[in-house]
Amino acid sequence: MNMPSTKIAERAAQLLSLVGKVAMVTGAASGIGRGISIRLAEMGAFVVLLDVDDIKGRASAAEIGEQGGAATFLNCDVRSAAECRRAVKMVIEEAGKVDILCNCAGVAIRKDIVELTEDEWDYALDVTLKGIYLLSREVVPHMIRNGGGSIINIGSGWSLKGGPRAASYCAAKGGVVNLTRAMAIDHGKHNIRVNCVCPGDVDTPMLRSECAQLGEDPQTFMREAANRPLGRVGTPDDIANAVLFLASPMASWVTGAALVVDGGGLA
Repeated sequence: MNMPSTKIAERAAQLLSLVGKVAMVTGAASGIGRGISIRLAEMGAFVVLLDVDDIKGRASAAEIGEQGGAATFLNCDVRSAAECRRAVKMVIEEAGKVDILCNCAGVAIRKDIVELTEDEWDYALDVTLKGIYLLSREVVPHMIRNGGGSIINIGSGWSLKGGPRAASYCAAKGGVVNLTRAMAIDHGKHNIRVNCVCPGDVDTPMLRSECAQLGEDPQTFMREAANRPLGRVGTPDDIANAVLFLASPMASWVTGAALVVDGGGLA
């Protein structure tokens, strides 16, 4: 059996290469955001991790460095216009550009609208949806100046269908998908691609927090979460690989899309 030539292998690597790219990832201290940050760095990007958790955020950035990647951490509350502006200003001053923005920060409060307080509603919507608007508003002008870029927003399977006791989460994630479409329409002329990844249940601290909020047995909860055609709960790597595809040259004609990555849960 003849193996592919070195030339073919190099071409395959180029299709997913992010060498020379600068990426910003929100919610990057743990879970899906951390997994995305690690994957983008593995493919050659300089990754700026944004989160409000200093300890975990710095640890994740340090782990990337230990693995030979390039990363830095910035504390940023995406609910704050001033903090988003400061973070982008710092990245531009240090790296000169932003090629990739992954808006991953989100909050899952498992309550229906009767149980949910107004403050909880505001908190969930501000982190999960308003944060995308605030940070993208700062990044897009720099992408325009640089000739283009890729924005990947993290939605959910519940962006596309409802779920129980998750009113604010479903509202916010539903908004993420349609905001993605609107941004793709507005900024396609600037060579900025805007897409959304919609994960199913992924084994993260957030998913386990939902289990605790609902007062369910963890083993039963995870077993039910795995009840889908592929028979397992997702991993951060599953979502990171989808983000990598959308950020890479392989997705050069993909924009305004909502890519479902859920093991067949919505099938």
